[in-house]
Amino acid sequence: MAVTLRSGQPELPEAIAFDCYDTLFLNSHDGWKVSFAEIIEAQNLPLTPDEFWTHWRKYEVNFRKIRTDLGRPYNSPPFKSYRQAWTECFQQVFDDLKLDADANAAGDRAALHMTDRPVFPETVDALNLLKGRVKLGVFSNADDEGLLPLLESEGLEFDFIASSQSAQVYKPALAAFEHLYAGLETDPKKIWYVGDKLFDDVLGGYRSGATTVWINRNGEEVDREPEPDIEITDLREISEILKHIGG
Repeated sequence: MAVTLRSGQPELPEAIAFDCYDTLFLNSHDGWKVSFAEIIEAQNLPLTPDEFWTHWRKYEVNFRKIRTDLGRPYNSPPFKSYRQAWTECFQQVFDDLKLDADANAAGDRAALHMTDRPVFPETVDALNLLKGRVKLGVFSNADDEGLLPLLESEGLEFDFIASSQSAQVYKPALAAFEHLYAGLETDPKKIWYVGDKLFDDVLGGYRSGATTVWINRNGEEVDREPEPDIEITDLREISEILKHIGG
């Protein structure tokens, strides 16, 4: 385990909030391809999971690029849930490949996929170490139908849970973090936000005034501004940092 403090010793937080997917739970491409194989089998599609994933992922990535206009939030397109957006991506793939397939059924399976992701080994311990010391929250770019059952499956308890669907906005938009802070009833300067994405989590947290904590399990390089205030490799390091600064 290793901790990097980039902005000096942080102030003690009153609340710590987390992203969910790839922060508390693994959400790997390989896991997605298992679900794509199930869609292929259920609909007898003439594709391999890799082919299907590659076609679909092109449209899904584009959705992520255009869903939020950070400079002019009022120019962002109308909010779409992941279920809706993913179903539309499946329909585009089926149209491109001239396949007589059911995009709604594929979208249902993709949504169900999000309720059953493997928890990272340290997640439960890390949250138990923080419980009672600070308020705990979650804001995830996710649909409620995936996020809430997933958190419940491991018995994870938080003072406030929000999703992009419940807030009707995606990170890193400022409104997403404002929704989180209002739910936690805590000033952003007293909040640490923990996530795995430099764009969604670190940029969004920085712009909203929180202390940003980047969980970097894979030894990636910081390749964009702003740099995270704190970099960790294991969620349990958060508790050790609190002890170090007197919390």
